[in-house]
Amino acid sequence: MKKAVVFNLGCKTNQYECDVLAAGLKSMGYETSDRLEYADVYIVNTCAVTSEAERKSRQILSRIRAHNPQAYIAICGCASQKNAEFFLKNGVQYVSGVAGKTKLLEYLGQNHSAVDELPSAFEETEFLPSVSRTRGFVKIQDGCSNFCSYCIIPHLRGAPRSKKIAAAAEEIRALSKSLDEIVITGINLSFYGKDNGESLAALMREIKDVDVRVRLGSFYVEGISAELLDALFSLKDFCPHFHLSLQNGDDGVLKDMNRRYTTADYKEKVKLIRRYDPLAAITTDIIVGYPTETEESFQNTLNFVKEVGFSDIHIFPFSAREGTKAAKLKPLDPKTVKDRAARLAEVRDGLCEQYLKKMLGAAQNVIIEETKDGIAEGYSQYYVRCYTPLKTPKKRVIIIPDELYKDGIKGSEKEMPI
Repeated sequence: MKKAVVFNLGCKTNQYECDVLAAGLKSMGYETSDRLEYADVYIVNTCAVTSEAERKSRQILSRIRAHNPQAYIAICGCASQKNAEFFLKNGVQYVSGVAGKTKLLEYLGQNHSAVDELPSAFEETEFLPSVSRTRGFVKIQDGCSNFCSYCIIPHLRGAPRSKKIAAAAEEIRALSKSLDEIVITGINLSFYGKDNGESLAALMREIKDVDVRVRLGSFYVEGISAELLDALFSLKDFCPHFHLSLQNGDDGVLKDMNRRYTTADYKEKVKLIRRYDPLAAITTDIIVGYPTETEESFQNTLNFVKEVGFSDIHIFPFSAREGTKAAKLKPLDPKTVKDRAARLAEVRDGLCEQYLKKMLGAAQNVIIEETKDGIAEGYSQYYVRCYTPLKTPKKRVIIIPDELYKDGIKGSEKEMPI
């Protein structure tokens, strides 16, 4: 049996697309893996959201050839959408972009290159994603039209487009039979339904009785509403974890970034979420060192993240992307950016610890992912890493944490209600 590696270098949306490609390969008789190891075929779904991500997408070729110099290599995704020529010049047999990723299955083994025009409607696939993990993804949206000043993704992914509710619900129901948790994902979930007259709240109402844990992927704060939260908290098994992209905690910098909200708007949406669940996990992304960021505006960011009380923060040093407005601005001194990233990381670590302490004594509904030396571990509904000693193997447990432990919390198992 031939072996194929399907490797993801990007976001959760990319991961879903990789899972779909793996399903297609299995239907063709291939053994598949998502790790870089010896294989006959390598398919790489690339990323270009930052210069570092694009660099890794280019370097992947040498890593693949170290495993098998004679392998067939197929490249797709944002990095090849942006610069297909690089991959063609470096001996890749198949190169495509963002559109029609499953078409590569038709050309497997052949030399072919075609970066198709970006679609105006959501692209459906005949394959259900192949997932061997506890958690799987369902892509319901693609594209973005916000054109934030630093972001290349709208140029590479195209205009917003949504999967119809009927098709999305059918896929979620089908996957719920084999998965413990489904993450609803897209390039910008806040745009879901705006192109076809539907809504995320309506989709959540459609799947309210599906017996699987449901979590949202990254979300823009503009999409949060009481209607959506009513629908989410009415789900049979909803995870109150909201990854709300912030990017900066200063109103002036947010305006320069072309972000369409203020810190006051953001704070109000966080307050709204916490009315539904005071312990709800709020995580975010922060870009440090945007060219117009001053020491004063950076201090505003530090103050704001403390005020919100994030449970975690993903920190990204500013990355100039060719073709964006921000790329024309004079960058800050790299030492300044590095220093600010370190200062924000220190605040983040403190906030993470504060949030974990709030969880002590609060019931955590945990899906067990692995057991080592008698200690079972997995993520709770709040996306908190939980640990507990288990006397008998179980897939799902409720624990009452009583101590901080490693990168999360640890406690004893509580009897599940009958």
